[in-house]
Amino acid sequence: MTQEEIKRHRVESVLREILPEALATLDDTRINGLCVTDVVCSKGRSDAKVYLDKSFLTAKEQGEALRQLRAVSGYLQNHCKQSEGWFKAPRFTFEFDEQLEKQSRMEDLFKQIATRNKNPMEEGEDES
Repeated sequence: MTQEEIKRHRVESVLREILPEALATLDDTRINGLCVTDVVCSKGRSDAKVYLDKSFLTAKEQGEALRQLRAVSGYLQNHCKQSEGWFKAPRFTFEFDEQLEKQSRMEDLFKQIATRNKNPMEEGEDES
């Protein structure tokens, strides 16, 4: 791992901690309770994608939350700069994390496969 990658991972880690704190300070109830699942910085650390948990939001609420987050992204950048003493903070783009949903679907599929595999064995035992 190069020095640049180490620095990028450090920044991502710090942002994962700071951004929920910054969101909690906002008065808007639509976004102050959002959970940050991951942060991925660009190679030069000038941009960062912030992934949020969408568990309890409808599609309409997600759209409103993204619009509000774009409006307060400057505040979030300033909060990060001040709290960490950085000269500049990355520009944030926000997305809702689809990984949790995909993971849940995969777990359901594995459960279905497991139950299908058990049923033929049980039927075979009954016949013997």
